[in-house]
Amino acid sequence: MASAPKPQLPLFYNDLLPLNSRDHGDFRVTTFDDASFIADTHAIPLTVDEFVDAQRNYPIVFTANDSPLPIALMGLNEGVNTFIDGENKLEAGVYVPAYIRRYPFILAKLQANSEDMSLCFDPKSGVVKQADEGHALFEGEGDEKKATEYTNNVLEFCRRFEESGQRTKAFLEKLTELDLLMDGEIAITRNDMPEKPFVYRGFKMVDEKKLRELATDKVEELNKSGMLMLIHAHLFSMNLMRNIFERQTAQGKVPMPEANT
Repeated sequence: MASAPKPQLPLFYNDLLPLNSRDHGDFRVTTFDDASFIADTHAIPLTVDEFVDAQRNYPIVFTANDSPLPIALMGLNEGVNTFIDGENKLEAGVYVPAYIRRYPFILAKLQANSEDMSLCFDPKSGVVKQADEGHALFEGEGDEKKATEYTNNVLEFCRRFEESGQRTKAFLEKLTELDLLMDGEIAITRNDMPEKPFVYRGFKMVDEKKLRELATDKVEELNKSGMLMLIHAHLFSMNLMRNIFERQTAQGKVPMPEANT
C-alpha cells in the first residue's frame, strides 16, 4: 500500500495514506481515548475564521518566519499545553481549533506537480482501522462500495479548512503589505520575583502604533473586508498572555526567566 509523499509532514501527522475503498473498505473511525497527541504542543495553527471564537481562550499571535501564520497559544513554552490535564484530557468548555478537530484526516497533494488533493489520514493515529465499532468510512459491497455520509462530512470539513487557509493567507499578505507586523515581546513579572521578569519572544504581532497611523482609506478597506475585526480580535487576545502564564505557574510548568526566550 503506497504512502503519500511525507517530507515535512504537518504537525501531529506521523504518516499519510490516501483513503480509498479498495484498501480501507472495512475501516472505521473510532474516538480518541484522550488528547495525548496535543499534550506536548503549545501552539496550534489557526485560521482567520476562528479568531473570534479562539480569542476567548487563547492568545493569538503569528509565527516569526518569512511567511507568518496565526497560531493559538495553549502554553507559553515549548512542550507545555496548559489545557491538558494529568489524564491527557482536554479541558471542557474551551474552543477546540479546527486543526485539532481535523486530525487524523487531511487533504493532501499526492503528486508534487499536480494541484489535485486527496483525502488522506494518518494510519499511526490509531483511530482509523479495521474495527467492529465506530463510524464506517464506506458502505456497499465489492466494486459498489461508496463513501458514507460520515466520510463525505469529513471531506467537506477538510475542504472548508483549506478554503479558510486561503483566506488566512490573504489576511497575512495584507498585514505584510501594510507593514503592520512587528516582532513581539511580552514581559510578565511575578509578585514573588519582581526583579526577574519572564520575557517571551519569538513571535509576531500587530503594531498598534502603525495601525493607529494607517491612512483612512486603508482603514476603511480593512473594515469593509472584515480584516479590521480580525486584527482587533488578535489584539484583544494578547491580554490572555498573563492568563496562560498563570495557568503554567499553577501547574508548575514555568521555567526560570533565564530560559524564557
